[in-house]
Amino acid sequence: MRRLLFAFLLLPLSLWAQRITPEEYIQTYKDIAMREMREHKIPASITLAQGILESGAGNSALAREAKNHFGIKCHKGWTGKTYHMDDDEKDECFRKYKNAEESFRDHSEFLCGRSRYAALFDLEITDYKGWARGLKAAGYATNPKYAQLLIDRIELYDLTKYDKIALGQMTDDNQLPDIAPEDELLELAFSPTDRSAFELVDMTADKRFIYENNGVRFAYAKEGETPEQLAQAFGVKYKKLCDYNLLRRPDEMVFHSGDVVYLARLKNKNWKAKKYTVAEGETLRDVALRFAVKPEKIMKKNGLQSARLQTGQVLWLR
Repeated sequence: MRRLLFAFLLLPLSLWAQRITPEEYIQTYKDIAMREMREHKIPASITLAQGILESGAGNSALAREAKNHFGIKCHKGWTGKTYHMDDDEKDECFRKYKNAEESFRDHSEFLCGRSRYAALFDLEITDYKGWARGLKAAGYATNPKYAQLLIDRIELYDLTKYDKIALGQMTDDNQLPDIAPEDELLELAFSPTDRSAFELVDMTADKRFIYENNGVRFAYAKEGETPEQLAQAFGVKYKKLCDYNLLRRPDEMVFHSGDVVYLARLKNKNWKAKKYTVAEGETLRDVALRFAVKPEKIMKKNGLQSARLQTGQVLWLR
């Protein structure tokens, strides 16, 4: 068993390399969008919808390689770094940022600093439809359906709640959905990247948020952070942080924005989901991190003699 477990710990880091969903994107950047709303009077719902649309929810090459989430081109007067790619024309120049937060701030300043967008700030800050149509009318994008695309995303993901939170009309607790009833949890797969399912439990002195999954504290990494940097940021011993996250070669890896990083040891069982059906390509490590349950406990509970899983296999988690 020890030999098998050791082999399991050498499995590649695959869970966090996958594309993020719009829901994950929202939960990663909602706080930045709300801060920009307070400072620059741009609805958080509009900022998030534009980010989702322009960056493919953070998955586009422009967002990943240039940290540009809003498709802002260089324009006259830009003195920062640049990124070139084909868009409306071949080899166009786009702004390149150090991180996503810098992109969000420049997006706010871009709208505030250009006269063609001035009329937007005469609208009610909660009038997301007016803002969406105004952006299209002012020429932010060439797509004739741009306004409706923004409106559709705002309504689909209920982004106006972040406008209300930023305005003090709604508390952070109100944005978290109720946990599904016990019988529904039998078929529900909770993932550390499904941020809406988790409770915000703490905040560090430098305003890093800490959540809980299955009673295990975790945080979201920033782009390019290493395990050592994260250990220092959250006051966790480096070796322990690597152990908690089942890292294969920690000295050779960096995290991407939104990656889940556990700050405590995984549990012996999951308190919310009883069983889980293995998806295609999932490893035991993936399932362990998804439900914050120790891999050896999953093996023992299910009588597994090998860490290898089969698509459609049912695993009991408690």
